[in-house]
Amino acid sequence: MRDKATFEYAVIRVLPKVEREEFVNVGVILFSKHKKFLDLKVHIDEAKLLALSPKLDIQQIRDYLAAWKAVCEGAPQGGRIGEMELPSRFRWLTASRSTMIQSSPTHTGLCTDPAEVLAKAFEMYVG
Repeated sequence: MRDKATFEYAVIRVLPKVEREEFVNVGVILFSKHKKFLDLKVHIDEAKLLALSPKLDIQQIRDYLAAWKAVCEGAPQGGRIGEMELPSRFRWLTASRSTMIQSSPTHTGLCTDPAEVLAKAFEMYVG
């Protein structure tokens, strides 16, 4: 039990037409303060997204998700948000918003290996 640490995660969703509230799960973001871990895993199912919105700019979605990844990594491309501490970056990325890319409510748990939990959650929610 000593090696276990708390973690939080959220499912990343793309809403091609926000006003319709239809979404496709495209990833999972996971944070563990104790393990100093913040990462996300994404996969864009173009067919599903284009079925909801045939004129959707898939490259724009890729670019937005790349920005999320840069924020997670604290990379220079993450801008001022990427310079924040891990908890603040996670909170910023999972904050409620009305844009095309959103996250689910956050969920919590205990783990010894956050990367393993991220992979399992990704498989469960995105496939």
